[in-house]
Formats: sequence, C-alpha cells, structure tokens
Amino acid sequence: MFDIYFGIGVVAMALLAILVIFTVIARYCFSLSWKSLAEFNVVLFAFTTFWGMGINIIKNEHVMIDIFYDKVKPSVKRWLSVANYVIVLIVDVVFVVQGFKYVAVAGKQISQGMEIPMTYMYGIMPVAGIICAVCIVLKIIEFITADISYFAPKNVVLTDENDKKEGV
Repeated sequence: MFDIYFGIGVVAMALLAILVIFTVIARYCFSLSWKSLAEFNVVLFAFTTFWGMGINIIKNEHVMIDIFYDKVKPSVKRWLSVANYVIVLIVDVVFVVQGFKYVAVAGKQISQGMEIPMTYMYGIMPVAGIICAVCIVLKIIEFITADISYFAPKNVVLTDENDKKEGV
C-alpha cells in the first residue's frame, strides 16, 4: 500500500518538474504562456507538498531535534514517541477540520485558469490530512508493538574521546 502511496507522490513530483521546465522554456524562448497550465503547476505543487506529509511520517523524514531524545533509555523513548505522535495527530485533526471548513467557504468559486470549482484544488488539504492521520495512527501502532531495539540511538556523534576509547 505504501509503495502505491509513494509512487503517486513520485509521479506527481516528476510531472511537476517536467511541466515547470516546459513552462519556463515556452515562456522565455517562445513567449508562450497558458494560465491554465500555470494554475495546474501551482495545484500540483500544493498536492506534492500535502501528499508528502504522510510519507514523511512513515519514513521518519520529518524534522526532529533528537539530541536529548537519544540520551533517554529506549523503554522511555517508546512512550515519548507515542506521546509525540499523539500530539502530531491532534494537530493533523485540527488541520483536517479547518481544511474542510475552508473548502466549504472558498470551494464554491471557480478557478480562473482551469475553470473548475476550487473545491478540487483546496480539497487537497483535508484529503491529504486524512491520509496523514492514517499514517500517524499506523506509526503509533508501530511504536507500541516494536521491539525495544527499534528505539536504540540512531544518531550517535563520535568525538575524538569516543574514537580513542574504541581504538579508532
């Protein structure tokens, strides 16, 4: 399932890169511009941004200051991680609720470029938020069921003193 989710993100990002390059070449070399294509590029950029939220959760690619986290015992790390992701889930639920409210208000307009209801464009936010919430719940389950070795320090910095002790 994750491979499909990730693949959609990769295809969207590749399409975005190709279309941006095409748009720039068309505009600067041939003085051609299409407002619908420009708007589609903006929508695709928003899609890749919000779609990536869940991928970052699953792959642990989100921003994390772990200098103190790595000093805590693995048994404590498990519950710190669960608490952290519960907070992330709460923020995500707020994002989804506010996203739906925004879509209800602003989604009635018609876009100027593609001439489609803005619901389709703004709907990216709450839909991606729901997918992200599923990813967060899966991650919380993973933390609860993982072996304790899962929480071993991953970003240990070796200093000269550590190198000397280890004979390096």
